[in-house]
Amino acid sequence: MKEITPSELKVMIDRNEKFQIIDVREQYEIDLCNIGGTNINLYDILNRKMEIDKNKKVIIYCRSGKRSATAINILEKDSEFSNLYNLKGGINQWAKEVDSSITPY
Repeated sequence: MKEITPSELKVMIDRNEKFQIIDVREQYEIDLCNIGGTNINLYDILNRKMEIDKNKKVIIYCRSGKRSATAINILEKDSEFSNLYNLKGGINQWAKEVDSSITPY
């Protein structure tokens, strides 16, 4: 599975690169903190896979990187995705590396 670090994602954001962010967390978690993107709950990932772009890099994240890794495994097994990247350490690692205003939970 391909991964991207929070610092690498921050560089992509700063460079205005074209990519998609998918947040697979629950709504209450998104309400606590988020880095943007489309919310597609892990349990809906196959039902909503048509919302995921196959033509550009897609960064999938959750709290720690475990659910997003599961989502990627599901998508790569079921579909023809080769452009998915797991945000290593999830939003908690993002808080440590990039944005200290986010409180890890």
